[in-house]
Amino acid sequence: MTSDVTRWLKADGEEFFQYFGVKDNQALLDFGCGAGYHTVPAAKAVGPGGIVYALDKDRSELSQLRKKAHSEGIDNIVALESSGEIAIRLDEESIDVVLLFDVLHYLTADERALLYDEVHRVLRNDGQLLVYPKHVKSDQPLWQLRDMELDGVIEEIEMADFCLEKKAPKKILHDCTYNEGVVAWFRKQMRA
Repeated sequence: MTSDVTRWLKADGEEFFQYFGVKDNQALLDFGCGAGYHTVPAAKAVGPGGIVYALDKDRSELSQLRKKAHSEGIDNIVALESSGEIAIRLDEESIDVVLLFDVLHYLTADERALLYDEVHRVLRNDGQLLVYPKHVKSDQPLWQLRDMELDGVIEEIEMADFCLEKKAPKKILHDCTYNEGVVAWFRKQMRA
């Protein structure tokens, strides 16, 4: 493990999530969690009384996540394997915080709209959505976000009944090294 990964998993990641208001006893969903580099510190931030649902379609990534959690002594993570569908198999209004970190570039605009609706459905009233939209036009552009800027991503999320609380430039782990990225923090808005 690189020194950046070790530092992120041991301290920096938990502090990162606490900065964004993740706290004890919350239920959190890490959509597209991969090997769990954000899941593990989020699990520390919600504490033993909280729960983190780690959803991914890659079975080997989920296996790596389980190993990381075990080595960190964490037992409040529930791994959920997906077949790649957008549907989130969790109850309505059962989650306090949803993470969409480094996943939006894989999805078309229509798929992102479906995802935002699913996130809205599972979030509790006034729940929060944290988005790290890596790979936008000005930040290593890739696939579906290569022609979009961060403000375009924010606008489409706001159209799905979320309100931007703030954008924060933060040091975040990406591909096992620290990266200066911008995290957008949204609150769920009630639908009429």
